[in-house]
Amino acid sequence: MTRREFLAATGAAGALAHRIGQQPLKLGDDRDGLLYVPRGYKAGVAMPLILMLHGAGNTALSVTYTFEIADDLGFIVLAPDSRDESTWDMLLHGFGEDVEFIGAALKDTYARCAVDRRRMAIAGHSDGASYSLSLGLGTGDTFGHILAFSPGVMQPAEVHGKPRIFISHGVSDPIMPIDVTSRRFVPRLKGLGYDVTYREYEGRHGVPPAIAREGFQWFIS
Repeated sequence: MTRREFLAATGAAGALAHRIGQQPLKLGDDRDGLLYVPRGYKAGVAMPLILMLHGAGNTALSVTYTFEIADDLGFIVLAPDSRDESTWDMLLHGFGEDVEFIGAALKDTYARCAVDRRRMAIAGHSDGASYSLSLGLGTGDTFGHILAFSPGVMQPAEVHGKPRIFISHGVSDPIMPIDVTSRRFVPRLKGLGYDVTYREYEGRHGVPPAIAREGFQWFIS
């Protein structure tokens, strides 16, 4: 019997579900991810969830800035690591192993926490934003909201549902130039009937704290 099977059989997994704060997923070896359960979480009371995706060359540790906002606004953060250390699968060769890992991480999170399945968002910055936008358009029946902070690519394999979308971008971004990314994505999405909230700001390739908070407040509201 494995440790996971033992916990499931004995009900001990429920103790993990009540743990507050940052914790490893323990689903991967070299690359894993983090789950953050905010201070206001109460066992058995369903709470919104944000699937937060890191940028190229990073891990879940790069999105810990969202944890303080999660405490303030009241949402769970699931932050998996991409399987490849460089970036997400879709940006390398198409959707595959990262989608499988995200699915496993979601299933594990549902077992640990009470998640409000009607209030789930997929979010990210840079390559994480590209992945959120592309995967989110194909999983709009699961993720009702998409938050893309400085996306560079929008390539959904398919489209399902009609998620609401928040996009932000710095007007001086040298990595994902705004004129060939968000300023093209937003009109296209609106033309397809999506509800899009768009924010441009004076800045480069980053997520200003005020923009991040606005995006998450938009989701919670």
